[in-house]
Amino acid sequence: MAHQLLILGCRTMREGVVVSFVFFVAAVLLFLAATHVVPAVAYAQQIVLLLALVLMILAPVVLISTFLISVLPGAREKLEKCEH
Repeated sequence: MAHQLLILGCRTMREGVVVSFVFFVAAVLLFLAATHVVPAVAYAQQIVLLLALVLMILAPVVLISTFLISVLPGAREKLEKCEH
C-alpha cells in the first residue's frame, strides 16, 4: 500500500509543484484578507490567520516531499521520459 503512494511520474511532479504554489498564494491571500477585510469579531481574524499559517507551512512541505520522492531509487528512470 505504501509503495502505491510513492509512485512518481511526470504528472505527479507537476501536481506537487502546482499544489505547493496554490497553497502559498492562498496563504498570502488569506493573510491579506485577515488584515484588511475580516472583522475583528468572534476571533474571525485569528481563525483566518491560523488557516493562512497552516497553508504557509504546507506549501514547502508538499514541495520538499515531492522532491524527496523524486530522488528515491527508480524515480530517475521515470522522470527522464518527461517533457521539460
